[in-house]
Amino acid sequence: MNNSELPTDILEKARRITLLVLDVDGVLSDGKLYYANSGEEFKAFSTLDGLGIKLLQNAGIEVAIITGRQSAIVSRRAQELGIEKLYQGNDDKLTLLQKILEESGKSFQETAYIGDDLPDLACIRRVEFSATVPNAHPLIHEYALCCTKRAGGDGAVREICDLILRAQDKFDQAIQPYL
Repeated sequence: MNNSELPTDILEKARRITLLVLDVDGVLSDGKLYYANSGEEFKAFSTLDGLGIKLLQNAGIEVAIITGRQSAIVSRRAQELGIEKLYQGNDDKLTLLQKILEESGKSFQETAYIGDDLPDLACIRRVEFSATVPNAHPLIHEYALCCTKRAGGDGAVREICDLILRAQDKFDQAIQPYL
């Protein structure tokens, strides 16, 4: 998603973001559930998304995860990425989002939310900056502010991280260590 392709209102909303909240299945992962015969669950996460999250955090933007499922794999990924605000096992995502905002002193206007299915709808409708992925439920597409080009689990989160950093004129500084 190139910022020059985006409407001005999306960029203006992205400039205000101080908190990015992510769903897991279908956003941070491909949304498929993989089980071994032993019952063990597997998920794949994109390293593109991981670095994007780290770049946001280094630029002073907080990241949180809210997911309806409970998974040790998600706990491990959040820990690897330094995400302290992790809420699992509850489909009342709006209540959890409100709790995060109250605890952090942030507002809906400075919060971005990325989701892909009906449990995300209330959050997508409430925050000022919402995004989704190409294969999201049609209602999510109807209400989300923008849609990534890449699929969930395949760099979609990175697109939004880069968009936020560019909108806030922090992208060049964020990538400086890699030049």
